[in-house]
Amino acid sequence: MEQMIATSFFNRDLSWLKFNDRILVEAERNTVPLLERIKFLSIFSSNLDEFYRVRMPVLLALEKLSNKESNDIQIDDDLLITANQLISDQQQRYGKVLKTDIIPQLKKNHINLIYAEVFPEEIKKEVTRYFLSQVMAFLQPIYVDETSNFFPSNNELYFLINLKNGEKSKAVVLNIPSNELPRFLKIEQNKETFIVFLDDILRHHLKDVFPNDEVLGCFSFKVTRDAEIDLKDEYSGNLSDQLEKQLLKRDFGLATRFLHQPGIPVNVLDLLKKLFNLKKANMVEGGQYHNLKDFMSFPVSLPNLSNEKWSKICNTDAVQKTLTEEIYKNDIIIHTPYQSYDSILRFFNEAAVDETVEEICVTLYRVASDSKIVNALISAAKNGKKVSVLVELKARFDEANNIKWAKKMKAVGVEIIYSVTALKVHAKVALVKRKIGDRTRNVGLFATGNFNESTAAFYTDHILMTANKDMLREVELLFIFLRKREKPTSSDLIKFEHLLVAQFNLQQAFLNLIDREIEHAKKGKPASITIKMNNLEEKVLITKLYEASEAGVKIDMIVRSICRLIPGVAGMSENIKVTRIVDRYLEHGRIFVFHNLGKDDVYLGSADWMNRNIYRRIEVCFPIYDRKIKAEILDIINMQKQDNVQAVLIDEKMNNIPVEPGKIAIESQKEIYQYLKNKI
Repeated sequence: MEQMIATSFFNRDLSWLKFNDRILVEAERNTVPLLERIKFLSIFSSNLDEFYRVRMPVLLALEKLSNKESNDIQIDDDLLITANQLISDQQQRYGKVLKTDIIPQLKKNHINLIYAEVFPEEIKKEVTRYFLSQVMAFLQPIYVDETSNFFPSNNELYFLINLKNGEKSKAVVLNIPSNELPRFLKIEQNKETFIVFLDDILRHHLKDVFPNDEVLGCFSFKVTRDAEIDLKDEYSGNLSDQLEKQLLKRDFGLATRFLHQPGIPVNVLDLLKKLFNLKKANMVEGGQYHNLKDFMSFPVSLPNLSNEKWSKICNTDAVQKTLTEEIYKNDIIIHTPYQSYDSILRFFNEAAVDETVEEICVTLYRVASDSKIVNALISAAKNGKKVSVLVELKARFDEANNIKWAKKMKAVGVEIIYSVTALKVHAKVALVKRKIGDRTRNVGLFATGNFNESTAAFYTDHILMTANKDMLREVELLFIFLRKREKPTSSDLIKFEHLLVAQFNLQQAFLNLIDREIEHAKKGKPASITIKMNNLEEKVLITKLYEASEAGVKIDMIVRSICRLIPGVAGMSENIKVTRIVDRYLEHGRIFVFHNLGKDDVYLGSADWMNRNIYRRIEVCFPIYDRKIKAEILDIINMQKQDNVQAVLIDEKMNNIPVEPGKIAIESQKEIYQYLKNKI
């Protein structure tokens, strides 16, 4: 058993690619509304770009290190080959569903996506007008040869154009200005809608850009670069200054992929490899169009081709009293995006203007680009409240936005706290301290997702508003610790008895909770665990789940993305079932349920079971003590366990296996929405 467990884990990166495969399946399903299928194509493309920016550099580095005799790093010999084959197969399916299914279906609905074809005569005049008045302003051709110093920016679109002037040939790189202009031009003609790629508008007018040359060939390409940022653990200056300097370098990092349209002459391709330092990059032949994540901005909106709109449910209607007074009476939970995020905005807005509020503390990981929450914190500071904000500057791809808001808050007197370089703060907590007479009365927020009103519109998360003194006392201790900007040196620094906090007690607390179920199972008593999270990677916790399965504990897991646990293996994990749900909303909330002889200990929180969450982040998971809220969470998780429409089972070979359809179709997100709507 011990030897089996020691080697029995799915590969992290192949598991992630299998998740992206599940996204692609939604684009392929005829039961999904047509415009939603296009969105899933966008999500697949965006995910794959991130894989090349974040994970492919790791795979390349591991392969290189594993070939050195001086270390013991090992990876499967065929890992890179397998990953590339998976990606290649998925891209073939992507192109097939787009060209042979989605585009014809659009045409049946009088929407003509012009894809690798000549423009219809009726739109040429409008396309030319748009090119001359809008596109030409952003064109910057660069002639490339052995002496060129041009360096393509990360993930931006370019053409490689072969020109001939008399007997002389030359190569030109021409930018496709999709950062400055919409990727698609929409033209209405005679009750027909035409959608034109910006790329094709430019292709159609190359003679206007190079009037004295003959165009021999035009090939699209893009370079994807490593997204890692090199931050020094010991740095005497301002962390935001260091980070801003590193962000400027990100677009010039190691190239991990050169994606290009087939047909580039070999001699020109060799020249580009040398000029762009592509020796270590994957040279990938793709289609005519790249960055199809831009399908998210596909300029058509038709109700009959989209998901049915679900109006937001209002969970707190108190207008005569403040929200705080309601929280004092009972805990309140908000389930986004089913329920309105307005209550969370109201929580911060009330705190900003309430004369009894003395202090506000909050952690911010990813905030909206036009964040109303941050504006409320700025107002609070201007209104004389002490405001302390832990801004995690190292939130990948949100660094610049977080720096922007940190500067704005600091300018009006908000105390800005940055985490130490080697430790991210991923916890989602807030504390509001009030002084009423001679009494201090606090309220707080504990969330599974970011305090971000934009992502709250399509991420399923849970936000608890509470006045529980024990939990709020512990979150206050956490903020005191975070102000020190130190890494914990001992788990004895703070004795958390209610909250589970990574770097202090979180991993051991979960191990203890699993052990308790193991002991119950060994005594012949009912024992079960239900866990929902985004990613499952950390081997100590997975091994403990294997041990629980072996003892007879029934384990249900809902894991959206990476899953290294291998389910359903006799003698190891036969009592573990893993499902994956992909639907209209992104499943994001983390839920942990331990049967405890029918008492059901329920925790929510910010932490997946990934190495980064357990060992390199501050995370907070929190208990649900309110009986009604606990029952509500259990109802929601049980609906998801019964999903037989959008759920798939992950089998022992990492495949996504459709759940057997029952007599009644259960689509959990729809069921949850109706359930919460009926509770009004």
